[in-house]
Amino acid sequence: MKKYIVVFAGCFLCFALVSCKGTTQESSTTDKDSATIAQPLWALLPFTKLDSANPVMSPGKASFTCPVRKQTVFWEEKDVFNPAAVVRNDSVFLLYRAQDNIGKPAGTSRIGLAYSTDGAHFTKMPAPVLYPDNDAYKKYEWEGGCEDPRVVQDSSGTYYMTYTAFDGKQARLFIATSTDLLHWKKYGCVFANAYKGKYMNVWSKSGSIVSVYKDGKITAVKINGKYWMYWGDKYIWAATSDDLINWQPVERDATDTAKSDMPFYGVDVTRLKPVIKPRNGKFDSDLVESGPPAMLTADGIVLLYNGRNVRATGDTTLQEGAYTSCQVLLDKNDPANIVDRMTNYFMKPDKPYEITGQVNQVCFIEGLAQFKNKLWLYYGTADSKIAVTVK
Repeated sequence: MKKYIVVFAGCFLCFALVSCKGTTQESSTTDKDSATIAQPLWALLPFTKLDSANPVMSPGKASFTCPVRKQTVFWEEKDVFNPAAVVRNDSVFLLYRAQDNIGKPAGTSRIGLAYSTDGAHFTKMPAPVLYPDNDAYKKYEWEGGCEDPRVVQDSSGTYYMTYTAFDGKQARLFIATSTDLLHWKKYGCVFANAYKGKYMNVWSKSGSIVSVYKDGKITAVKINGKYWMYWGDKYIWAATSDDLINWQPVERDATDTAKSDMPFYGVDVTRLKPVIKPRNGKFDSDLVESGPPAMLTADGIVLLYNGRNVRATGDTTLQEGAYTSCQVLLDKNDPANIVDRMTNYFMKPDKPYEITGQVNQVCFIEGLAQFKNKLWLYYGTADSKIAVTVK
């Protein structure tokens, strides 16, 4: 039997599994509060948008000498969004995607770094810390850029960043490492060495590595001798690794002859095993995409994810193309299998800076920090700014 708590008119009667006591009661991110909604006990809820500080980050005029263009660019003047979150030395660090106004197709993306001692007010570093360069990966990163980071660490404290390398046409899931968050070593596509490279040129992004959240750290953990990662932005698939650098997508069993029921950017991915799919009639009818690093808990693996709505096949009460936030519980002994899944989103765009921007109607969750006895969930708003909601 599934365990649930009941929410009446948006009032939560119980705490979720992870104990992060206390929250600033500003505006509840739990929607549909006019109805009685059963929320599973395993879910990380409730979150409350920090209206007094949001958006916590906006575009700026910092300049940087681009090594590819060989000229000064205002690298974050167009948009800042989709951050990873790391707690280090009693501060929250955000590694965030920033776009300039001159790159193609919508501004070159680079990864910036900012820090905060209170989780809400950030100081930005003047230059990006990961960006397209005249290196072995330029052809994959120029001039679309480096996008959408997610960061975990290993047991020795080395940081691993999954990010999207975008050449303007093709997205590829890349990885880089650092010991200080400032200097990063690129390793290229996470799938380059898997199955003789057959997934190297498959559209891939949004790598969420299964981790333990403890004492502010997000530490990757092995399950049955392997690291696990959720990835993808149509379906969510899984991959495994021995070293956090080289990843192998999880394919269907050889005896499974079922075919994929959704085309994926025109590429044959029928051997991949879908883990999480879009759902007809719901807010995530168009696509599902990984959020922050997945959290290993006593109940299983909790993955916060993003869903996009198409009204013709989805939720007619939501705007067309709206990105909302949801959670799913996966088996901690068999991470490719779903145990439970929330039936409703817990956050939707309802603030002006979430509704209007580079892409309208977007709350895109990507960074989760355990900080000051709370959970801080950082998200991109309308692909233009960054906000936070707190549990």
